[in-house]
Amino acid sequence: MADNSTILLSSNDNGDETRVDLSVLEVILGIAARKVDGVNDMRGSLRSGLNSLFGHSNRGKGVSLSVEDNKLTADIYVYLDYGVNVPKVAVQLQKKLVAQLQQMTDLALKAVNIHVVGLVSEDDKVEEADTLFSSTEDSEADR
Repeated sequence: MADNSTILLSSNDNGDETRVDLSVLEVILGIAARKVDGVNDMRGSLRSGLNSLFGHSNRGKGVSLSVEDNKLTADIYVYLDYGVNVPKVAVQLQKKLVAQLQQMTDLALKAVNIHVVGLVSEDDKVEEADTLFSSTEDSEADR
């Protein structure tokens, strides 16, 4: 019984199969992508944003896998650090993700499409941190 949410890892003559859910592969690729120098964050969805507010992390966010003829295609949506060489980081991402998936599952990726969603500067990081803590400090100063 095959569907589009799983992919076959192995099978034998007895009919035994090992299948893995695509969301597991998305987590593997998401973790590997975050470890590449120059990658600031991954694009999330409304659902992953709400989950992060409640303390749950979605390690597969920013990764979308599709299966066609038992071949995997990955679409990776990333925010990069400002000032990095975008093509160089994209190539590093592609190499890292192909190697990581091959090492962990013996699956090959047909294509790895990198989508740069935005650039994050150091100023953006500082402003975000300031807005997180300024509201509590301001309210204490008003008392």
